[in-house]
Amino acid sequence: MSSSEVSALKKHPCPECGGDAEWDAAKKALACPFCGTVLPWTDGEDPMGAAIVEHDLESTLVAIPDASHGLQAEKKSVRCESCRAISIFDPTRAAQRCDFCGSPAIVPVDDLKDAITPESLLPAAIPQPQVRDQLRQWYGSRWFAPNKLKSLALTDTLTGIYLPYWTFDAQVDADWTAESGYYYYETETYRDSNGKTQTRQVRRTRWENSSGSVSHFFDDDAVPGTVGVHTALLRKVEPFPTLTDLKSYDPAYVRGWTVERYQVDLRQASETSKQQMDAAMYQLCSREVPGDTHRNLDVSSFYQARTFKHILVPVWLATYTYGTKSFQVVVNGYTGKMAGEHPLSWIKITLAVLAVMMLVLVILVLANR
Repeated sequence: MSSSEVSALKKHPCPECGGDAEWDAAKKALACPFCGTVLPWTDGEDPMGAAIVEHDLESTLVAIPDASHGLQAEKKSVRCESCRAISIFDPTRAAQRCDFCGSPAIVPVDDLKDAITPESLLPAAIPQPQVRDQLRQWYGSRWFAPNKLKSLALTDTLTGIYLPYWTFDAQVDADWTAESGYYYYETETYRDSNGKTQTRQVRRTRWENSSGSVSHFFDDDAVPGTVGVHTALLRKVEPFPTLTDLKSYDPAYVRGWTVERYQVDLRQASETSKQQMDAAMYQLCSREVPGDTHRNLDVSSFYQARTFKHILVPVWLATYTYGTKSFQVVVNGYTGKMAGEHPLSWIKITLAVLAVMMLVLVILVLANR
């Protein structure tokens, strides 16, 4: 276990009641969850609180041929046998349920090693009471959810979690070639249904070869390293403002929160980031092609100055089971943006479809009178 994680798991007793202090997003400080006492703490007082560094990607990948090994920073972790999420927190929690899917099948994992440990994070800024209110409103606004779900308003499973993310920088220079299409119109003669001769304007396209180049700097292109939170939900609550608001890692920020260990390693994440950048460069190049339309766009990109950071970002996660299926609701712990899953009431959907059909039928009857 790294020294920063040892510090994160150590007790930080409240001087008033002896309770274990946690990071309070509303107070932006360490506070006792029992008596509310705010503990003295200043941002960056931990020795880990150094400047945020961009690491050279290529040299790191060479130094870590197998992404499951490398710097050999041992960690105490627990793994969910259901969703496979691996979390870093007090091992005594191994007897409880998974914060991601609710499964009780959590086992200690003592021999995992991380090649890279997080050096910076976004401190949680949205307090739990605010998120609970959001959750209740969200449950109440799901029109096609079963009534039972709305009455439950499940907020008791709400958990604060720091998720692993990778961010990548790169200078990309691209050359492109394409065929540019220019519209022009010709007059065409034809016979209508009555046999009369008519004329009309017909659009044609003139194709010409074209080429050019585009340069773009990508700053903090983000790739999730989590498997615990459903990717589709996570993408809906992004972005996390990593460009402006990152803080150097300090164990005070994560006290009282679950921290997930990355399972999308650096090599996988860098490939995903390159695919994202390739897609973005294709769109940038397509905007540069002259003419009214284009076809056969080919883009050749050259990458340099590729760097990365491994960071943690906060989310509030509510996981619940309805019937036999597990659902998640995710709230961005820094911006408050929210996305969720819920079961559907097929009775309500059927009634809604029938109501629409009846309305259409009434309109057609009235229109034919």
